[in-house]
Amino acid sequence: MSLRDKIEADYKNALKSKDKNKISTYRLILAGIKDVDINNRSGPEKKETNDEDIKKLLKKMVKQRSESIEVYKKNNRNDLLEIEEGELVVISGYLPKQLSEEDTKKICVEIINSTGASSIKDMGKVMGELKKKHADSIDFSKAGIILKELLNK
Repeated sequence: MSLRDKIEADYKNALKSKDKNKISTYRLILAGIKDVDINNRSGPEKKETNDEDIKKLLKKMVKQRSESIEVYKKNNRNDLLEIEEGELVVISGYLPKQLSEEDTKKICVEIINSTGASSIKDMGKVMGELKKKHADSIDFSKAGIILKELLNK
């Protein structure tokens, strides 16, 4: 079952159970997928939308929700905070689990050692390796912070 089919099936189940929060989140996801479909059809390289395109969209949506949550926490907007957290749970349920900060740090150290990176100038090379080997499992915003810390020693 493709990721799109799974999302559509879950959307139908949310409609049946009349869960308003999930319904609105699924509508956001499906609207985003339709936008990706349109971009893929109208671009210079016409192609079908695949699971990787959808994962990329979901990661972007997770990042947006995380940023909004931080803003709402700072401004004590608990009403909006709850909505964003609910959306974040639903959206991130379709993505592979992200590694913990500890595991990310271990992987970063391994790649730094294997590539021979010695300064912040080598960060691009290390990030490239991380993306090749761990594209779905690492939060690259955390990895960037960890790499800067490790390479500035």
